[in-house]
Amino acid sequence: MSLSTYEADQFESYRGRLEAIAYRLLGSAGDAEDAVQDAFLRWHAADRELIETPEAWLTKVLTNLCLNQLTSARFRRETYVGQWLPEPVLAGDRMLGPADTVEQRESVSLAMLTLMERLSPNERVVYVLREAFGYAHREIAELLDLTESNCQQLYRRAKQHVATDRSRTEVDAVAAQKLVEEFLAAALSGETEPLIRLLTDGAVSVADGGGRLPARKTPVVGAFDIARYLGHVFRSTPAKRAFVGDDAVFYAAVVNGAPAVLVEVGARVYGVITLDTTADGVAAIHIQVNPDKLARITRQWVAAGPHQPLDRKW
Repeated sequence: MSLSTYEADQFESYRGRLEAIAYRLLGSAGDAEDAVQDAFLRWHAADRELIETPEAWLTKVLTNLCLNQLTSARFRRETYVGQWLPEPVLAGDRMLGPADTVEQRESVSLAMLTLMERLSPNERVVYVLREAFGYAHREIAELLDLTESNCQQLYRRAKQHVATDRSRTEVDAVAAQKLVEEFLAAALSGETEPLIRLLTDGAVSVADGGGRLPARKTPVVGAFDIARYLGHVFRSTPAKRAFVGDDAVFYAAVVNGAPAVLVEVGARVYGVITLDTTADGVAAIHIQVNPDKLARITRQWVAAGPHQPLDRKW
Protein backbone atom coordinates (compact mmCIF):
# COMPACT_ATOMS: atom_id res chain seq x y z
CA MET A 1 0.00 0.00 0.00
CA SER A 2 1.23 3.47 -0.80
CA LEU A 3 1.82 5.86 2.08
CA SER A 4 -0.01 9.13 2.32
CA THR A 5 1.93 12.20 3.39
CA TYR A 6 0.10 12.07 6.70
CA GLU A 7 1.06 8.41 7.29
CA ALA A 8 4.71 9.06 6.38
CA ASP A 9 4.80 12.05 8.74
CA GLN A 10 3.09 9.98 11.40
CA PHE A 11 5.88 7.41 11.28
CA GLU A 12 8.57 10.12 11.34
CA SER A 13 7.02 11.56 14.49
CA TYR A 14 7.73 8.21 16.20
CA ARG A 15 11.16 7.56 14.66
CA GLY A 16 13.24 9.21 17.40
CA ARG A 17 11.50 7.26 20.18
CA LEU A 18 11.77 4.01 18.23
CA GLU A 19 15.49 4.57 17.63
CA ALA A 20 16.05 5.29 21.32
CA ILE A 21 14.31 2.03 22.28
CA ALA A 22 16.23 0.03 19.68
CA TYR A 23 19.59 1.51 20.70
CA ARG A 24 19.06 0.53 24.33
CA LEU A 25 18.00 -2.96 23.26
CA LEU A 26 20.83 -3.58 20.79
CA GLY A 27 23.72 -1.41 22.02
CA SER A 28 24.40 -0.40 18.43
CA ALA A 29 23.24 2.79 16.74
CA GLY A 30 23.72 1.22 13.31
CA ASP A 31 21.64 -1.84 14.19
CA ALA A 32 19.02 0.41 15.80
CA GLU A 33 18.68 2.43 12.59
CA ASP A 34 18.30 -0.78 10.58
CA ALA A 35 15.66 -2.14 12.96
CA VAL A 36 13.64 1.08 12.76
CA GLN A 37 13.89 1.07 8.97
CA ASP A 38 12.60 -2.52 8.93
CA ALA A 39 9.70 -1.37 11.13
CA PHE A 40 9.00 1.37 8.58
CA LEU A 41 8.87 -1.19 5.76
CA ARG A 42 6.33 -3.21 7.75
CA TRP A 43 4.35 -0.03 8.40
CA HIS A 44 4.41 0.66 4.66
CA ALA A 45 3.17 -2.85 3.82
CA ALA A 46 0.50 -3.04 6.54
CA ASP A 47 -3.20 -2.33 6.19
CA ARG A 48 -2.99 0.81 8.26
CA GLU A 49 -6.75 1.27 8.44
CA LEU A 50 -6.82 -1.72 10.79
CA ILE A 51 -4.18 -0.26 13.14
CA GLU A 52 -5.97 1.44 16.03
CA THR A 53 -2.88 2.73 17.90
CA PRO A 54 0.07 3.29 15.53
CA GLU A 55 2.65 3.94 18.26
CA ALA A 56 1.81 0.72 20.11
CA TRP A 57 1.74 -1.24 16.84
CA LEU A 58 5.14 0.10 15.76
CA THR A 59 6.66 -0.51 19.20
CA LYS A 60 5.47 -4.13 19.09
CA VAL A 61 6.89 -4.62 15.59
CA LEU A 62 10.18 -3.01 16.63
CA THR A 63 10.58 -5.05 19.82
CA ASN A 64 9.99 -8.26 17.88
CA LEU A 65 12.62 -7.24 15.33
CA CYS A 66 15.06 -6.45 18.16
CA LEU A 67 14.29 -9.75 19.90
CA ASN A 68 15.28 -11.59 16.72
CA GLN A 69 18.50 -9.57 16.53
CA LEU A 70 19.31 -10.14 20.19
CA THR A 71 18.98 -13.88 19.73
CA SER A 72 21.39 -13.92 16.78
CA ALA A 73 23.65 -11.38 18.51
CA ARG A 74 24.41 -13.89 21.25
CA PHE A 75 26.10 -16.09 18.67
CA ARG A 76 27.95 -13.11 17.16
CA ARG A 77 29.22 -12.08 20.60
CA GLU A 78 30.62 -15.58 21.13
CA THR A 79 32.71 -15.24 17.96
CA TYR A 80 33.62 -11.58 18.50
CA VAL A 81 37.36 -10.88 18.61
CA GLY A 82 38.29 -9.56 22.06
CA GLN A 83 35.94 -7.59 24.32
CA TRP A 84 32.59 -6.34 23.02
CA LEU A 85 31.50 -2.82 23.95
CA PRO A 86 28.42 -0.84 22.86
CA GLU A 87 28.65 1.77 20.13
CA PRO A 88 29.36 5.18 21.73
CA VAL A 89 26.94 8.01 21.04
CA LEU A 90 27.66 11.73 21.29
CA ALA A 91 25.60 14.00 23.56
CA GLY A 92 22.61 15.39 21.66
CA ASP A 93 22.14 12.31 19.49
CA ARG A 94 18.47 11.36 19.39
CA MET A 95 19.50 7.72 19.92
CA LEU A 96 19.93 8.67 23.59
CA GLY A 97 16.21 9.36 23.84
CA PRO A 98 14.55 10.76 26.97
CA ALA A 99 16.89 11.90 29.75
CA ASP A 100 14.48 13.39 32.27
CA THR A 101 15.06 10.85 35.05
CA VAL A 102 18.09 9.20 36.60
CA GLU A 103 16.84 5.82 35.33
CA GLN A 104 16.57 7.08 31.76
CA ARG A 105 20.08 8.55 31.82
CA GLU A 106 21.54 5.46 33.48
CA SER A 107 19.92 3.11 30.94
CA VAL A 108 22.00 4.58 28.12
CA SER A 109 25.37 4.70 29.89
CA LEU A 110 28.03 2.45 28.36
CA ALA A 111 28.37 0.69 31.71
CA MET A 112 24.66 -0.20 31.81
CA LEU A 113 24.48 -1.13 28.12
CA THR A 114 27.37 -3.50 28.76
CA LEU A 115 25.71 -4.95 31.88
CA MET A 116 22.51 -5.54 29.92
CA GLU A 117 24.39 -8.06 27.81
CA ARG A 118 23.89 -10.41 30.79
CA LEU A 119 20.11 -10.38 30.27
CA SER A 120 18.02 -12.72 28.20
CA PRO A 121 16.33 -11.01 25.22
CA ASN A 122 12.95 -10.88 26.99
CA GLU A 123 14.52 -9.58 30.21
CA ARG A 124 16.25 -6.83 28.29
CA VAL A 125 13.07 -5.72 26.51
CA VAL A 126 11.08 -5.67 29.74
CA TYR A 127 13.82 -3.82 31.61
CA VAL A 128 14.30 -1.16 28.92
CA LEU A 129 10.61 -0.50 28.34
CA ARG A 130 9.87 -0.35 32.06
CA GLU A 131 12.99 1.44 33.34
CA ALA A 132 13.70 3.89 30.53
CA PHE A 133 10.29 4.49 28.96
CA GLY A 134 7.88 3.97 31.84
CA TYR A 135 5.69 1.32 30.22
CA ALA A 136 3.29 -0.42 32.58
CA HIS A 137 3.73 -4.18 32.96
CA ARG A 138 0.30 -4.62 31.36
CA GLU A 139 1.45 -2.73 28.25
CA ILE A 140 4.71 -4.68 28.03
CA ALA A 141 2.80 -7.96 28.40
CA GLU A 142 0.65 -7.01 25.42
CA LEU A 143 3.71 -6.11 23.35
CA LEU A 144 5.48 -9.41 24.11
CA ASP A 145 2.39 -11.66 24.23
CA LEU A 146 3.20 -12.60 27.83
CA THR A 147 1.23 -12.47 31.05
CA GLU A 148 1.55 -9.44 33.28
CA SER A 149 2.91 -11.54 36.15
CA ASN A 150 5.53 -13.03 33.81
CA CYS A 151 6.66 -9.51 32.85
CA GLN A 152 6.94 -8.54 36.50
CA GLN A 153 9.08 -11.60 37.16
CA LEU A 154 11.31 -10.84 34.17
CA TYR A 155 11.73 -7.26 35.39
CA ARG A 156 12.73 -8.37 38.90
CA ARG A 157 15.30 -10.81 37.49
CA ALA A 158 16.69 -8.16 35.14
CA LYS A 159 17.07 -5.68 38.00
CA GLN A 160 19.02 -8.26 39.98
CA HIS A 161 21.31 -9.08 37.04
CA VAL A 162 22.29 -5.46 36.38
CA ALA A 163 22.37 -4.29 39.98
CA THR A 164 25.49 -2.39 40.96
CA ASP A 165 26.57 -0.68 44.15
CA ARG A 166 28.11 2.18 42.17
CA SER A 167 26.30 5.49 41.98
CA ARG A 168 27.36 7.36 38.85
CA THR A 169 28.15 11.04 39.08
CA GLU A 170 26.32 13.09 36.49
CA VAL A 171 28.41 15.74 34.77
CA ASP A 172 27.80 18.73 32.55
CA ALA A 173 30.05 19.82 29.69
CA VAL A 174 32.20 22.03 31.94
CA ALA A 175 32.79 19.30 34.54
CA ALA A 176 33.47 16.77 31.77
CA GLN A 177 36.07 19.08 30.22
CA LYS A 178 37.85 19.47 33.57
CA LEU A 179 37.94 15.74 34.29
CA VAL A 180 39.08 14.85 30.76
CA GLU A 181 41.90 17.40 30.93
CA GLU A 182 43.02 15.99 34.27
CA PHE A 183 42.81 12.41 33.01
CA LEU A 184 44.71 13.16 29.81
CA ALA A 185 47.44 15.03 31.64
CA ALA A 186 47.86 12.06 33.98
CA ALA A 187 47.86 9.54 31.12
CA LEU A 188 50.46 11.47 29.14
CA SER A 189 52.68 12.17 32.15
CA GLY A 190 54.38 8.78 31.98
CA GLU A 191 53.80 8.32 35.71
CA THR A 192 51.36 5.96 37.39
CA GLU A 193 50.59 7.94 40.54
CA PRO A 194 48.52 10.74 38.91
CA LEU A 195 46.30 8.15 37.25
CA ILE A 196 45.94 6.06 40.40
CA ARG A 197 44.63 9.14 42.22
CA LEU A 198 41.84 9.50 39.65
CA LEU A 199 40.72 5.85 39.77
CA THR A 200 38.77 3.85 42.33
CA ASP A 201 40.56 0.83 43.82
CA GLY A 202 38.37 -1.63 41.94
CA ALA A 203 38.26 0.26 38.65
CA VAL A 204 37.92 -1.70 35.40
CA SER A 205 39.21 -0.82 31.94
CA VAL A 206 37.80 -2.54 28.84
CA ALA A 207 38.90 -1.99 25.23
CA ASP A 208 37.12 -2.96 22.02
CA GLY A 209 39.03 -3.19 18.74
CA GLY A 210 36.75 -5.80 17.18
CA GLY A 211 39.76 -7.44 15.56
CA ARG A 212 40.10 -4.35 13.34
CA LEU A 213 42.58 -2.42 15.47
CA PRO A 214 44.93 -3.47 18.29
CA ALA A 215 43.12 -3.57 21.65
CA ARG A 216 43.66 -5.54 24.81
CA LYS A 217 41.50 -8.67 24.68
CA THR A 218 40.89 -8.95 28.44
CA PRO A 219 39.74 -6.35 30.99
CA VAL A 220 42.26 -4.64 33.24
CA VAL A 221 41.19 -4.52 36.90
CA GLY A 222 42.53 -2.34 39.71
CA ALA A 223 43.85 1.21 39.81
CA PHE A 224 47.54 0.29 39.75
CA ASP A 225 47.29 -2.14 36.83
CA ILE A 226 45.10 0.26 34.84
CA ALA A 227 47.56 3.10 35.43
CA ARG A 228 50.43 0.96 34.11
CA TYR A 229 48.31 -0.17 31.14
CA LEU A 230 47.25 3.36 30.19
CA GLY A 231 50.80 4.58 30.58
CA HIS A 232 51.78 2.07 27.92
CA VAL A 233 48.81 2.97 25.69
CA PHE A 234 49.59 6.69 25.78
CA ARG A 235 53.37 6.35 25.52
CA SER A 236 54.36 7.81 22.19
CA THR A 237 56.75 5.73 20.10
CA PRO A 238 57.84 5.94 16.45
CA ALA A 239 55.98 2.70 15.73
CA LYS A 240 52.71 4.03 17.20
CA ARG A 241 53.02 7.34 15.39
CA ALA A 242 53.65 5.49 12.14
CA PHE A 243 50.55 3.34 12.73
CA VAL A 244 48.15 6.03 13.98
CA GLY A 245 49.66 9.07 12.30
CA ASP A 246 51.36 12.20 13.57
CA ASP A 247 48.20 14.32 13.45
CA ALA A 248 46.32 12.77 16.40
CA VAL A 249 44.36 15.46 18.26
CA PHE A 250 42.61 15.10 21.64
CA TYR A 251 39.23 16.60 22.49
CA ALA A 252 36.92 16.56 25.50
CA ALA A 253 33.32 15.48 24.93
CA VAL A 254 30.29 13.99 26.64
CA VAL A 255 29.49 10.51 25.35
CA ASN A 256 26.53 8.44 26.60
CA GLY A 257 26.24 10.90 29.46
CA ALA A 258 29.85 10.51 30.62
CA PRO A 259 33.09 12.50 30.17
CA ALA A 260 35.12 11.21 27.24
CA VAL A 261 38.38 11.72 25.40
CA LEU A 262 37.89 11.80 21.63
CA VAL A 263 40.96 11.06 19.53
CA GLU A 264 40.69 12.52 16.05
CA VAL A 265 43.04 11.50 13.25
CA GLY A 266 42.62 12.99 9.81
CA ALA A 267 39.06 14.29 10.38
CA ARG A 268 37.96 10.88 11.68
CA VAL A 269 37.25 9.84 15.24
CA TYR A 270 39.93 7.22 15.78
CA GLY A 271 39.03 6.34 19.36
CA VAL A 272 36.69 7.21 22.23
CA ILE A 273 37.74 6.78 25.86
CA THR A 274 34.72 7.12 28.15
CA LEU A 275 35.14 7.67 31.90
CA ASP A 276 32.42 6.24 34.13
CA THR A 277 32.64 8.45 37.21
CA THR A 278 31.44 7.99 40.78
CA ALA A 279 31.86 10.06 43.94
CA ASP A 280 35.01 8.02 44.68
CA GLY A 281 36.62 8.51 41.27
CA VAL A 282 36.64 6.91 37.83
CA ALA A 283 35.22 3.41 38.28
CA ALA A 284 35.26 2.22 34.65
CA ILE A 285 37.04 3.15 31.45
CA HIS A 286 35.59 2.07 28.11
CA ILE A 287 37.97 2.34 25.15
CA GLN A 288 36.33 2.04 21.74
CA VAL A 289 38.63 1.87 18.70
CA ASN A 290 36.63 -0.49 16.47
CA PRO A 291 36.13 1.68 13.34
CA ASP A 292 32.84 -0.08 12.60
CA LYS A 293 31.43 1.46 15.78
CA LEU A 294 32.81 4.97 15.23
CA ALA A 295 31.26 5.93 11.88
CA ARG A 296 28.15 7.60 13.32
CA ILE A 297 29.99 9.52 16.03
CA THR A 298 32.52 10.68 13.41
CA ARG A 299 29.73 12.07 11.20
CA GLN A 300 28.12 13.90 14.09
CA TRP A 301 31.41 15.15 15.50
CA VAL A 302 32.46 16.61 12.16
CA ALA A 303 29.01 18.12 11.56
CA ALA A 304 29.01 19.80 14.99
CA GLY A 305 32.50 21.28 14.56
CA PRO A 306 34.76 23.11 14.73
CA HIS A 307 35.86 21.99 18.19
CA GLN A 308 38.52 23.31 20.54
CA PRO A 309 41.31 20.74 20.90
CA LEU A 310 42.89 20.07 24.26
CA ASP A 311 46.30 21.53 24.83
CA ARG A 312 47.92 18.11 25.04
CA LYS A 313 50.13 16.53 22.41
CA TRP A 314 50.76 12.83 21.90
